[in-house]
Amino acid sequence: MHTHRFEFNKRSLKKILKMLPIVAKAEWPTFLAVVFGTTVYSAGVMAFTVPFRFPDSGVTGISVLLNYSLGFSIPLCVAVANIALLAWAWRELSARVVIWTVVSVGLSTFLMKLLDGMPYPDTDQMLLVALIGGAIKGYGGGIVLRNGVSMGGLDIVILYLQKKYGVEVGKYSFYINMCIIGASAFIVGVENAMLGLASIYASSLMIDSTIAAFDKRRQVFVVTRDPCPIVEFISANLGRGSTVLDAHGGYSGEDSKLLICLLTRRQAVELKHYLAENHPKTFMVVSDASEVVGLGFKSWK
Repeated sequence: MHTHRFEFNKRSLKKILKMLPIVAKAEWPTFLAVVFGTTVYSAGVMAFTVPFRFPDSGVTGISVLLNYSLGFSIPLCVAVANIALLAWAWRELSARVVIWTVVSVGLSTFLMKLLDGMPYPDTDQMLLVALIGGAIKGYGGGIVLRNGVSMGGLDIVILYLQKKYGVEVGKYSFYINMCIIGASAFIVGVENAMLGLASIYASSLMIDSTIAAFDKRRQVFVVTRDPCPIVEFISANLGRGSTVLDAHGGYSGEDSKLLICLLTRRQAVELKHYLAENHPKTFMVVSDASEVVGLGFKSWK
């Protein structure tokens, strides 16, 4: 698939702005997911991070520190930083990534401004606040990332460095965020910096869990001598495809067929019940597939 590149000028900017409603219409499920995820993330920042003077990661973390120390507007800092980063990495990003990054950054900027001063938990259990806040932000961020959309910020820098120099994304993201947390200790104090670190850790775990929860599928292997009725059941009743391979029993020495398919948890249970009732002599193995990309599953984009 051909990937388009943009030159950073007024003409290309107008082109992107015109494409925004087209993209939203063509990918409305992604648009809804981005709106929902960004709303949850922004609420987590404004209700569980800022009121308690916790540091955060990435561009949001830098913006939060500027707010604590100099009183700068968090939404404004986020917007300015992301515009600068997009301008810097313009040539390295595909059209889809650029457009959706503009959408997600614009939404988060608007929502943080809208939610500024929203009610927050009245408690002195700071560790609990940090962990819950991190989980909320991670869930929102995971929803966005799960749909192949960047939330901007330092993600742009890391993706650029990975493409240009082949650096490890997780490794360098960790280093950058540790620098932000280290600097925050001089502004919010060591205790709040440590709580911020706990929040970031909870956020990263929730991001991974959220993405895995949507992408996980059951990988099913069925060994049988007569795969035809099973293939028909999978196609007609479960709406899934399957692959049939020739197999040879290592112990029995008998020829058989190996049927492979990828199903949801519910579909795997339905297949199990079908086999138990109609083909009890088959052999079935079920395992988790952490990510499935392709037709009928997650998009390659």
